[in-house]
Amino acid sequence: MSPQSSSSKNSRKRKPRAEIERHPERSVPEQAATILAMGRVAHLAFTENGQPFAIPFGYHFDRAQPDRLWIHGSRASRALNLAASGVPLSITVTLLDGLVFSKSAMYHSINYRSAVCFGRGREVTDAAGQRIIYEQMIRRYFPGRTAGRDYASPTEADLAATMLVEVAVEEISAKARQNGPGGPWDYDPDSPGTAGVIPL
Repeated sequence: MSPQSSSSKNSRKRKPRAEIERHPERSVPEQAATILAMGRVAHLAFTENGQPFAIPFGYHFDRAQPDRLWIHGSRASRALNLAASGVPLSITVTLLDGLVFSKSAMYHSINYRSAVCFGRGREVTDAAGQRIIYEQMIRRYFPGRTAGRDYASPTEADLAATMLVEVAVEEISAKARQNGPGGPWDYDPDSPGTAGVIPL
């Protein structure tokens, strides 16, 4: 293989990880922060010893720091310990907006918005920093709840038992489907069957 063809092949391999190849017209990068702010579950994907894993976590996202995500859990968590080690990670957050039904089986679908982040993590070891993120996370999931009034702040033992990982987002993509069914008979009133969207 010539040096030129080898270089060309390597260039193809270096596509951005966040590039959307299937239905690129559904790319909505301007909605990424909104999706992450509205989401409730983040799926952390990683590979360990050649075995892929995808684990759901609660998470924190702050529009003021759009290049950061925080996930937390038991200090014994294999996934969190690996995430904190700096290995490449992928985190996906999905909002399910509707169930799309068609007069044709093939065209049943879902309306959704999703964001896929690629980055690397590190453990947050500063106790004051941990407390700030935990309080913000509780307010994101439970607006209006206040430490000291509605719940007790974490103790030193609580912080010691919990691992907080900050993920620096290197690349991000967002994608959405927000349409009705696309079957060939869905808008033909004389065709048998039913079609539409069940909003969620």
